Amino acid sequence: MSTTPHQAHLIDANNIGTIVIADDHPMFRHALFLRVTADYPSALVLQADSLDRLQELLTQHNNIDLILLDLNMPGSHGLSSLIHVRAIHPALSIVVVSANEEPTTIRRALQLGAAGFIPKSSSLEKISSALAQVFAGSRYVPSILNDLNVPALSDAVKTSARKISSLTPQQFRIASMLAQGMLNKQIAWLLKITEATVKVHMRTIMEKLDVRNRTQVALLFQTFDESTHRDQ
Repeated sequence: MSTTPHQAHLIDANNIGTIVIADDHPMFRHALFLRVTADYPSALVLQADSLDRLQELLTQHNNIDLILLDLNMPGSHGLSSLIHVRAIHPALSIVVVSANEEPTTIRRALQLGAAGFIPKSSSLEKISSALAQVFAGSRYVPSILNDLNVPALSDAVKTSARKISSLTPQQFRIASMLAQGMLNKQIAWLLKITEATVKVHMRTIMEKLDVRNRTQVALLFQTFDESTHRDQ
């Protein structure tokens, strides 16, 4: 996965293929859907209320131009979700849409390659302006981030991001559940697989993340938990 800043690319606003709104809050998602469809009537606008549903849509549609990604929907684990989706679909533009307006979170999302960051407190007009800016090939940085300069990630954070980006969707799913404190039995029940299969995945996950135990997996994911990370 690349942790370089978003690479601008021009998209014809009249010829947009598909936009995905990934957010688990029904009212906000619907309001965003109405705005996006009004601004881009030729686009197919899809909705996902979980990371798993987003993955399904990404598998089913190969012409997606943009994802509007909430960081806290089911299956997500803060900014690690951005890392994961970008790793599997590096050509996609992803704009983070979040209620977290902390400058550290905004800066980290941009450092990790988001094409923009839209606070959920933004007016619909501001959201329209932000999307137009992204489709024009620029990265959208909200005014709340006074310093428009986004420094590069530290080597340590780059390494952690690279490890997470190496996980398959199922491995990421299991590692996220583990980071939330779930036991193998709980993970197996939720994913409808056996505990033995979970253990096999856990061995591979620990090898890819270069850790020795479950606690270290959780700590690595906390590096990108928007509620705990700090600028590095």
